[in-house]
Amino acid sequence: MIEEMRMQGLGVIEDAVLPLGPGFTAITGETGAGKTMVVTGLGLLLGERADSGAVRVGSSQASVAGVWVVPEKGPVADIVADAGGDLEPIDSAQGELYVSRTLSAEGRSRASVGGRAAPASVLSALANELVVVHGQSEQLRLRSAAAQRDALDRFGGKSVTKPLDAYSAAFTRWRELDGEITEITENHDRRAEEGNRLREALALIEATAPEAGEDLALAERAERLSNAEELRLAASLAHGALSNEEGEADASAIVAEARRALERVADPALTEISDGIADVGYRITDLAGRLSAYLADLDETGPHELAAVEERRAALTTLIRAHGSLDDALELWQTGSARLAELDDDGDRLERLKDERDAARASLDDAAAALTLARTDAAGKLGAAVTEELHALAMPDAWLEVVVRDGVESAHGRDDIAILLAPHPGAEPRSVAKSASGGELSRVMLAIEVVIAGTDPVPTFVFDEVDAGIGGAAAIEVGRRLARLAEKSQVIVVTHLAQVAAFASNHLSVVKANDGAVTASNVRRLEGTEREAEMARLLSGLTDSDAALTHARELLSLAV
Repeated sequence: MIEEMRMQGLGVIEDAVLPLGPGFTAITGETGAGKTMVVTGLGLLLGERADSGAVRVGSSQASVAGVWVVPEKGPVADIVADAGGDLEPIDSAQGELYVSRTLSAEGRSRASVGGRAAPASVLSALANELVVVHGQSEQLRLRSAAAQRDALDRFGGKSVTKPLDAYSAAFTRWRELDGEITEITENHDRRAEEGNRLREALALIEATAPEAGEDLALAERAERLSNAEELRLAASLAHGALSNEEGEADASAIVAEARRALERVADPALTEISDGIADVGYRITDLAGRLSAYLADLDETGPHELAAVEERRAALTTLIRAHGSLDDALELWQTGSARLAELDDDGDRLERLKDERDAARASLDDAAAALTLARTDAAGKLGAAVTEELHALAMPDAWLEVVVRDGVESAHGRDDIAILLAPHPGAEPRSVAKSASGGELSRVMLAIEVVIAGTDPVPTFVFDEVDAGIGGAAAIEVGRRLARLAEKSQVIVVTHLAQVAAFASNHLSVVKANDGAVTASNVRRLEGTEREAEMARLLSGLTDSDAALTHARELLSLAV
């Protein structure tokens, strides 16, 4: 339930707060006052595309904020939590959800959900759980086969959605298998060529048998061997300076002499220094040994090893050029065998896939038949229930039928759903897409929503000009049925008919003020004489007409 909504800088609305709450809220106002901006603002909160043209002239941005009362647990709470937002607890069962959206004059949009920034997609996900909006565009959409199918499926509830889910899974599986078969048969030559290339590449990699990081290690080894003489000279000089075997003074001898000099005297203060010099001597001896080993290795390897290293590097370079890097070649070596086996197995695999596709087709046929049966059963019930509602909406002789026919196979089934309307006795039932007038279509849509609400309840319904094309007794019945719908859901209606507004438990008026230069509107809750005056204006265009006021009071008393 939407508890409150605030709009700033949106169209002609400068700053307005809408106290909504439970039950039936009617929103009225003069033409051009900005009633439709209420639906526009709500659309922004529900993730609809932001149009910078909605920003009030002279304002840098428009903003809309809404407060919803939602269950502490359930799909809405899960969506908010996934977006990083929070609900403000009301009690153990309910919490308040704060949603806002700003739109700059340059077209930039920002949204927040539960106190955290969120993309418009999160608002759209919330909209699917919170609100159903109906306007002139939705009435036109009811003329489409897809919308009529969706209405039937919503009414059918689990009895339809369960076989629909089974059908969708079977359809997806059949399409996947059919796609694999098509891919194999239509690309036979390409796959054969891929297999040959892959076989040759794997053979070369296997013959080379590379190791991870081998190319870098060999590059380092080749660099070392190419500079062997320079390296030998540097190592020899360093070894001679540390430990000279020809009797010349070296670091080892100098350090040993220093140690012996300190050992000849007895002073505890010099003992620690003597031990440190001894450590230096051990270190020099170790380094000299390592230099000897390095020189020995250079003497053993020589030019013949350099040739072998360069030959190995050339083999690795061939792999690198073919695959981009040695790591990529190693990865292909690990995974390519499975792909090659798949390509070589095309013949046998094709037969297996065809058998699986045939089995999947049989399962799809069964699922389609079950879905058609469920829809046919639901169609009879929906037609009867909506017909009863139409009788109460000043269409006493109307008859609505929902027909399930064979259609084109799709992800939604094999059924073509048509809603047929016979508006009076003797008339042949014809599709609402072709035969229903604007007023009839408004009432058909309302009747369908009232009926569906009994099996698939929605927290909030928003109707924008649902009463278009009707008046008189029909309008009174529309108002009465909206009030009935409000017993189970929150209902918000933008209307220009007093007969509809009379049944509202909460009447808001969008009031326009004009200073000669700029038009601005705000919203007021109407009660008592103010409501009677607004009802009179809706009826006659005059707020102080005694006849209109009398009629307004009659309508209000009728709705009690």
